[in-house]
Amino acid sequence: MLQIGSVSLSSRLIVGTGRYADFATMRACHEASGTAMVTVALRRVDLSAPQGQDVLAWIDRSKITLLPNTAGSYTAEDAVATAHLARELLGTDLVKLEVIGDPDTLFPDPEGTLEAARVLVRDGFTVLPYCSDDPVTCRRLADIGCAAVMPLAAPIGSGLGIRNPYNLAIILEQRTVPVIVDAGVGTASDAAVAMELGVDGLLMNTAIAGARDPVKMAHAMRLATEAGRAAFEAGRIEKKLYATASSPLAGVIGR
Repeated sequence: MLQIGSVSLSSRLIVGTGRYADFATMRACHEASGTAMVTVALRRVDLSAPQGQDVLAWIDRSKITLLPNTAGSYTAEDAVATAHLARELLGTDLVKLEVIGDPDTLFPDPEGTLEAARVLVRDGFTVLPYCSDDPVTCRRLADIGCAAVMPLAAPIGSGLGIRNPYNLAIILEQRTVPVIVDAGVGTASDAAVAMELGVDGLLMNTAIAGARDPVKMAHAMRLATEAGRAAFEAGRIEKKLYATASSPLAGVIGR
């Protein structure tokens, strides 16, 4: 189980709602991934859409927890306003905080993220901030009272995989709240590597929605997330330069 604030999730894989060819594919991917939480940009929620033609109508909220996000915000003030609107419209204190600092790389703005997080925590939100893989920033966000930290593994939508496992290792060593890798995962092996490092969960969208077969990739990501977590809990063997016989000669029966 993944515990985020007062929310308990049966899956460690959080999935997005953007970039799918259609809502039916999105829903099928959610089912195949086994996710218990999906993130949705408030700016994509069309409350005036005909019944059944809005993204919310295609999310089974009896099984899936909504995580509204502040995507598209470039200032702390805009992110805070978006979060408050999401709480009012969707009835949840959960928010994935995004304050973008650069429109080309979509890297987060550390100062803006910290500023917005302080306000939202004070206002009673359960804040999950998207941030860089900087241990200091992650520690400060946790100290503010964020329910989790969500460092990127690589730029959003890049599919480059885990670029800096050493920073993630430091973040994990210092963590006081769950660490969820957000952005950069491109395929199932990336998901397994991240989970084997000991992260508490993954959030992904493009890796699934942009795959040649999104539903099959969603299923692959589910298996990889589960396998990576199991391997982390089991504990890998020590790496050695030379061979170690799996069938030792000591005690063998002689001729």
